[in-house]
Amino acid sequence: MAERQGDAGLTGEAALLGRMMLIRAFETALMSRPDHGFQLLSSGEEAVAVGLCAALGPDDTLLSSGRAIGPALARGLDPGAVMAELKGKAAGPNGGKGGRGHLAAPAAGFFGAHAVVGGNLTIAAGVALAWRTLGRPGIVACLFGDGACGSGALHETLNIAALWRLPLLLVCDNNQMSVATARFDALAPARLADLAAPFGVPGVTVDGMDVLAVEGAARDLAARVRAGEGPAFLECLAERFSSHSTATRETRPAEVMAQIRSRCPIEALAGRMLASGGLDAAQVAGLRAEAERAAARALAFADAAPWPDPAEALTDVG
Repeated sequence: MAERQGDAGLTGEAALLGRMMLIRAFETALMSRPDHGFQLLSSGEEAVAVGLCAALGPDDTLLSSGRAIGPALARGLDPGAVMAELKGKAAGPNGGKGGRGHLAAPAAGFFGAHAVVGGNLTIAAGVALAWRTLGRPGIVACLFGDGACGSGALHETLNIAALWRLPLLLVCDNNQMSVATARFDALAPARLADLAAPFGVPGVTVDGMDVLAVEGAARDLAARVRAGEGPAFLECLAERFSSHSTATRETRPAEVMAQIRSRCPIEALAGRMLASGGLDAAQVAGLRAEAERAAARALAFADAAPWPDPAEALTDVG
């Protein structure tokens, strides 16, 4: 079972910066290997997952899309266990069977990734209903991409969550690309958060490249949900620094990618902290080095972990 990990004594903005650096270093280490497997990476979108998870408490539950590496690490899952799962090793939280698309550690507050676009939305509503029926504390947060906003599942979820005032926070990680289709070529609303309005659900749009903006908005909406006022919708405008997956090529022009990468959420927060005196250059370098060491340890742990016993092939499968 993957346990939730701390940030080695880091607090406040330094903890947010360190967690974003960990996600970036983890994915860099994974992609340095020829056996990285089929992955959907979180590079560029770290602020969405980290900001959201900073607003969640230990009793809360998070569901993610198939772009699960960032959310899992932001929620505090052990990097070694996550790396082992991605590499199909028995030491992963799902014994190597879940992989990136179905990684789950419910006991650690991560109800799991869901590889089908929009597939986590109705499940999240069910979890919220179940937890409330059972009298469990906490809220349910569901993180999904802009592509899921074109699915009927979102409207069904908004409808039933509003009717039953479910403790559900819907968070759209709008990286503005569905594989290679631009968001405005696929979805009509000016703001995806506006999709919540017909159901009487409050919708807020924030800069998803600003981890502090994401955390602040998520805390405000989570407080409303915790107070029993029903669901809320948060849209985070982010940028994807890589192609849709490791199996797809990048279709955006080089000059567009250069402009996108100039908005790095990690460098933005580091620059803000350097300017304010919250950290000095040596401390920023130290955080980066520690993230790289943690990623290297995770990779070494996964390499040393055993493969699943072949006798387990038909267990825990539906």
